[in-house]
Amino acid sequence: MRIRSDIFVSALTRRVFSDGGYAAVVAKGAEASGAIFVRQRFRDGLETLYGPAPQAMIGEGERDDRIFEARLTRAEPEAVEALITREQKFDSDLWLVEIEVDDLGTYLSLTDQKG
Repeated sequence: MRIRSDIFVSALTRRVFSDGGYAAVVAKGAEASGAIFVRQRFRDGLETLYGPAPQAMIGEGERDDRIFEARLTRAEPEAVEALITREQKFDSDLWLVEIEVDDLGTYLSLTDQKG
């Protein structure tokens, strides 16, 4: 069974804070199943946006995991904001979490980390 979106977001923000980073929930989505987007801000002013990986990229044994893919990598904030705005028009129940960490570490499972 897949973990609820609100619990996943809560755990993510707590982990970031416990490691000395900063995290904030910018948009609260559907508690049980809202799509989660993570906006990673870097010290140089650039940002990376992660969103849910397409179902085709998720293996049968990973259906209950939350797998993310980079939608924009080290982009200007305006480009990230424009993509978020388009996503919110499509899905008003999405979650948006901003984090300020230099290394994403193990906070998210990414499609490009899979063997």
